[in-house]
Amino acid sequence: MRVSIKPLAVGVASALMFAGAASAQNVKIGFIEGLSGPFGGVGQNQLKHFQYAAERFSGKQANSGVTVEIVPLDSKGSPQEALALLKKATDDGIRFVSQGNGSNVAGVLIDAINKHNERNPGKEVVFLNYAAIDPDFTNAKCSPWHFRFDAGVDMKIEGLTNYMKDRKDIKNVYVIGQNYSFGQQVSKFTEAMLKAKRPDVKIVGNELHPLGQVKDFAPYVAKIMAANADAVVTGNWGPDLVLLIRAASAAGYKGSFYTFYAGVIGTPTAIGAGGADRVHQVSYWHPNSAQSEIESVYTGFKAKFNEEFYTVAAVNAVRFLVAGVEKSKSTDAVKVAKAMAGMKMKGASGEDIEMRASDGALQQAMYISQWTKAGGKDVKFDQENTGFGFKTVRYLQPEQSTMATTCKMPKR
Repeated sequence: MRVSIKPLAVGVASALMFAGAASAQNVKIGFIEGLSGPFGGVGQNQLKHFQYAAERFSGKQANSGVTVEIVPLDSKGSPQEALALLKKATDDGIRFVSQGNGSNVAGVLIDAINKHNERNPGKEVVFLNYAAIDPDFTNAKCSPWHFRFDAGVDMKIEGLTNYMKDRKDIKNVYVIGQNYSFGQQVSKFTEAMLKAKRPDVKIVGNELHPLGQVKDFAPYVAKIMAANADAVVTGNWGPDLVLLIRAASAAGYKGSFYTFYAGVIGTPTAIGAGGADRVHQVSYWHPNSAQSEIESVYTGFKAKFNEEFYTVAAVNAVRFLVAGVEKSKSTDAVKVAKAMAGMKMKGASGEDIEMRASDGALQQAMYISQWTKAGGKDVKFDQENTGFGFKTVRYLQPEQSTMATTCKMPKR
């Protein structure tokens, strides 16, 4: 299955479209996410991503017989609330769910969906994971019902450290992150990969802090500066990254940041001019990607919501679901899951992306980008009206960022 990304400006032209109105299919995605609480702003922004993706890539705009509806379900970022909402979604007949903000939440959802599907044949549920990137989800804890559209921690750190190893100005690295499975994996992989690729680099600090609870990062920045760190690696996102960046700026820290989520809502504003040429991001896309054929989606989203578009995973989750329904000619979760496994399309980079059947991990290109002044061909778009944006400093084709899997995939 190949779907060209070039029709993105006007919708997806599918080669497997249903014939006639009688074949129209409506599919609901239960969007289980923290829409309130400490990370509610990020969750609300992600909800808009999914709603916009459904509008653009299903139904009439996409010339498709499949229409996707997004059903918001506010978990408040709580694993327990997420489980209750999963039960509500399944009781309401929703067979596809999505979540991403927090591997701690994703982990319990995967386990609950596995159990539900085993106990309820004919009522199976598929999990479209757009941002929870603990590598265990596509390795030891892989599931036939789980599809991840973001790149795993291992993939991102592989790309990031391949770039960092060539930076001779990096001698002392401080690793800081949120204390849950995702942050722990960032800590582990950063230290291991840097040690292997640049044994001369010293890890002068490696610590975790409570998720969404720190209001003042000044003490952490003081430790970073006292350790004489010239580079900071962090997987922080949302308010935890905003506050860390602001504290570093207020303290006059002059080192570089290597991040996962500097493009997430609110963070570009916090970075501002003070982070010029010092803040870096590893991602599978950014607005100034050299081959950014998804530009109309970016500009359309910003025009509609006056917010930044950055989560292409939301678009891909909808595209793969629509293509899976079209290919299987069914909304049955088992048949759609089988159709999506191994499916290929053109990605936002212009390269093929593939939902690897062996572990449910989307294989895609990666970018290392640097925050710099907007203007010119490298930084066409600025973020959050700051006058600054990201430019590509390293591009990795899908085969350069892929990682082996230990997944022993059970039968769907």
